[in-house]
Amino acid sequence: MSTPPAHHPALSTADPELAALVVAEEQLQSRTLRLIPSENYVSHAVLEASGTVLQNKYSEGYPGRRYYEGQQNIDQVETLAVERAKSLFGVDHANVQPYSGSPANLAVYLAFAEPGDTVMGMALPMGGHLTHGWGVSATGKWFRGVQYGVRQDTGLIDFDEVRELALKERPKVIFCGGTALPRTIDFAAFAEIARECGAVLVADVAHIAGLIAGGAHPSPVPHADVISTTTHKTLRGPRGAMLMCREEHAKALDKAVFPGLQGGPHNQTTAAIAVALHEAAQPSFRDYAHSVVANAKALADALLARGFDLVSGGTDNHLILMDLTPKDVPGKVAAKALDRAGIVVNYNTVPFDPRKPFDPSGIRIGTPSLTSRGLTTAHMETVAEWIDRGVTAARTGDEEALAGIRAEVADLMSAFPAPGLPA
Repeated sequence: MSTPPAHHPALSTADPELAALVVAEEQLQSRTLRLIPSENYVSHAVLEASGTVLQNKYSEGYPGRRYYEGQQNIDQVETLAVERAKSLFGVDHANVQPYSGSPANLAVYLAFAEPGDTVMGMALPMGGHLTHGWGVSATGKWFRGVQYGVRQDTGLIDFDEVRELALKERPKVIFCGGTALPRTIDFAAFAEIARECGAVLVADVAHIAGLIAGGAHPSPVPHADVISTTTHKTLRGPRGAMLMCREEHAKALDKAVFPGLQGGPHNQTTAAIAVALHEAAQPSFRDYAHSVVANAKALADALLARGFDLVSGGTDNHLILMDLTPKDVPGKVAAKALDRAGIVVNYNTVPFDPRKPFDPSGIRIGTPSLTSRGLTTAHMETVAEWIDRGVTAARTGDEEALAGIRAEVADLMSAFPAPGLPA
């Protein structure tokens, strides 16, 4: 057996098989161009916080109101995360305990709706999320989900149609936000509709929380009753979630998270969230957020110049959704070929997609990870060229071309070390 790597000595000694997989993943993340918009690189500090002895402690309840003793330090950790979230986003109340985005959204339903109530969100094939009332999700099985979409001619939300649907169906909860939305979310327009039909407006900003924190996307805080977000993606924190709200909803949301859905919070994740929020409050993070958007717009322009069909014609944020039908390549085929070329994307449905979700027409890409590595708008022409060559190779079955791209990608990535990865 080879000498254990210096950065994982204990793991390598205790479980060399697992350690080898971790090292392999580090190398994969280092050498490839990661374009999945929901992924990012966290800092060494976030990684360290995620692996502390806070892992050892049970802490059911909230600071000052726990069901276990020995919380002297844990209460301070959670309070630190809460206060940083409130300061960064300018909210009255924050709950940092949800295990991930889906449980956070489930807590919203538990707080504001009863089983069988009507809820409203963007349809999954149009760019929404499973937990916004889609049929295969518990939220679509336990509640009566109605969905809005986008216009076929523009790829944009038609707020006249949203208003008409909301007034007809009278949902208890309206979700705005999603997983494949390349344009700015008009929170004010959604808030007006929610007020008119008497619904609680929930802004799911999981994808754009970092952009909001960095001032690169408008904030939902003046408009939404509740804000749900993950803490990774553009926020560059650990895999966790937060709920934020106005003071009037604080007690209902807290009760929904605990004891409604969860037991003890993951204190090591809470600590890592606190670190990420501290990092996001620094001036350098504002530069990062704006660079993410600048890179995405530059990449979109370069792809358009190469004849790619982008949903809505471009992007306002970190995300680009492209329909590969004009390129005569299914999304899944393209995604797998690009992966062999060292370019990591995900295949994705596009609005009004005639193909099935597991074999859709599109791919979804984004710029959070490459921006974390220091790539700039000057590199986006190269990235677009690689994608263009990779999609062409996917259509023709040219594995040699894919191997060539992979070598070029690895060469560029070596010049831009990733945060949090071993040197």
